[in-house]
Parts: sequence; structure tokens; C-alpha cells
Amino acid sequence: MRRAVTLAARGTGSTSPNPVVGCVILDAAGEPAGEGYHQRAGGPHAEIHALRAAGERARGGTALVTLEPCDHTGRTGPCTGALIDAGIARVVYAVADPHDEAAGGAATLAAAGIEVERGLLAAEAEEVNLPWLTSVRRRRPFVRWKYAATLDGRTAAADGTSRWISSPASRADVHRLRAEADAVIVGSGTARADDPQLAVRHPDLLDTLGAGLRQPLRVVVDSNASAVRPGARVLDGSAPTLVAVAEDADAAHLEGLVPVVRLPRAPGGRGLSIPMLLRTLYEREVRSVLLEGGATLAGAFVAARSVDQVVGYLAPALLGAGPAVLADAGIGTITDALRLDVTGVDRLGPDLRITAVPGRPAPAAAPAPATPAVPASEEN
Repeated sequence: MRRAVTLAARGTGSTSPNPVVGCVILDAAGEPAGEGYHQRAGGPHAEIHALRAAGERARGGTALVTLEPCDHTGRTGPCTGALIDAGIARVVYAVADPHDEAAGGAATLAAAGIEVERGLLAAEAEEVNLPWLTSVRRRRPFVRWKYAATLDGRTAAADGTSRWISSPASRADVHRLRAEADAVIVGSGTARADDPQLAVRHPDLLDTLGAGLRQPLRVVVDSNASAVRPGARVLDGSAPTLVAVAEDADAAHLEGLVPVVRLPRAPGGRGLSIPMLLRTLYEREVRSVLLEGGATLAGAFVAARSVDQVVGYLAPALLGAGPAVLADAGIGTITDALRLDVTGVDRLGPDLRITAVPGRPAPAAAPAPATPAVPASEEN
């Protein structure tokens, strides 16, 4: 199963809106007979690749799959039918499929007389497929917020200069995150100040992925339709672009220049509704986004409780002044702080990359035992 998880990871960035899945087939004697992974949306699933590699050796054997085999017909046929037809005797899968249409594969296999087991290395299989699983369970894209800052939490100096806070190794890693995401999101402040291109352009990734590279959708949250103008780098044609504006914004200058989506403003009139933005992207088959916007947009996402993972690149430098990582996130007291569970700490050149996810809320404290009333005469 660990080999299947490794195989699944190979599909990262190329299977959306489908999951990444890996599969290993053992023959009747328990020896490896075939393996495969889901390589691209619309193509054969992991089980099909593995069964083709195993051939007749699959009969009487075991299939180990990172995700419950699908039981529906979409762009491809159900994997349950392929496993049954191949004569597989036992299926071990790590994670149940949460998708309403595709779920039920385990029951179909069991009804066909196949031994079915669930849960082997479930945590590892969840981790490799976290964006897709999150998007299906929450009916919105998985949101990974990335930022780079000094050790004292500054994203730029007092004079506005910010290139380069992080190291070349960290910047290369950001391009990897872009390549894995369906969309990259920035706000109007970043669009004005940096005129970012937001495409994957690191030479190592371009060489490695080649024709398999799929550029993410570039999304600019431009509430008042004032930041994106002709000549902006996000309009250079290197990747698709979408501009989100408020329903009441004057966006006539964007007509025919770039696709525009109109969204309601957030409560209070500042910015756009984050839930509606994510719902709109989900309807466009965006299953994961990389949030690269500045402090204001990041604060809006945190306030909406719409950040699923934080990746912070911390450079060993101090500025003492300048923009902070995060603006108003609707948190007014320490008890309301969004607590995170650190899932990874890595060294990238001189920098530290810290990966964390929102922690589960602490269980409610048990009510204190009732205190007997004290007679007035005994209060003192």
C-alpha cells in the first residue's frame, strides 16, 4: 500500500477534477504482478493501468488501492467491474470514496464474492489526496495559503521593497505548488503592487513536466474592477485568467479582454464574498487553489474559515517594520486565535518551510460540578 501511495503522488497536478490514486496488484502467491496510477482526468484509472500490467497474473490475486474503487460510469467505466472481470480475489483500499456518485464500490465487490478490507495506511493515503478529498467533502476547492516572510513576520520592508525575502530554493518550491494547483488567487493590492504573472515558469519544472504541465487558472479578486488593466502580466496568455469583481462594479473596460465573474460583496461591503468565490470556482471544476494574495485577502479567507493548509517560508532576516503577513481576520482576542497543527518543517536553502493545518477545536470542557448554595449567614 505504501508503494501505491507513492504511485498516487505521481498524478499530483494532472488529474483534477479527479483524485490521485495508486494501485498495486499482487498475484495469487502474493508477489507483485502490476502497478499503476491515475495519470490524467479522462484517462484510465489506477486499477486499469495495474490490471493491464498484471495480465492473467491478476486472477486470484490482491489489489491494493489508495482510494475505494469507483462504482460508476463517467468518462471511463467502473473499476469495480474491471476488478471483478479480472478475477481479483481480494481488494484492500485505504480511504473510502466520499463522492456520492462514485461511492459504493466496496459493497459491489463484496457482493461479487471478493474479500474487501479498508483502512490500511489510511493517514498516508489521505495526505497524498488531501486537496481532492477536502473539495469533495466541503463542496468547495481546497485552499492552500502560501506566504514568504522574515522571522519577524514582515512580507516587505517599510519602503515597500520585497524582492527577494525568500531564497531561490523557496521560490522554486512555490512554482511547484502552483503546478499542483488548479488555480492561483491574488487580490487587487498584489495585482497593483507587483503586477504578477502567476504562471509556472521555473525551468526545472518546465523541463520535468514538459507537455504534461498544466498551467493553473489565474484568479484576481478585484472588487472594484480597478487593478487589472490592459498590459497586465496576468493577461499575457501564458495561462488562463479570471477576474472576480463586485456585482455593482464598473467593469466595462474588461469586456472582451478577460473573463469576468460578478460576485456579491462581503458583509460590511469590504471585498467579495469568499464562500461565493469558492463556490463559483468549484462549479468551474477547480478543486484546489493556491492563495498567493497579500495580507488583506489572506485575512478575508481566514475570517471566512476557508484556509485548509498554510505554507510559510520564513527567511532568516529581520525588518522591524513593513507589512505584516496577515491583516484583519476577524480575531479580536487570544481565545479566538486560529490554532494550527504543524505537519511539516523543512529546510529550503537558508529558509524554513513550515506547513500547518487548522487544528481541531478543543473538546468542550465538562461542566463544573454544581456548588451548593451558601446560606447568607455563612457567606463571610
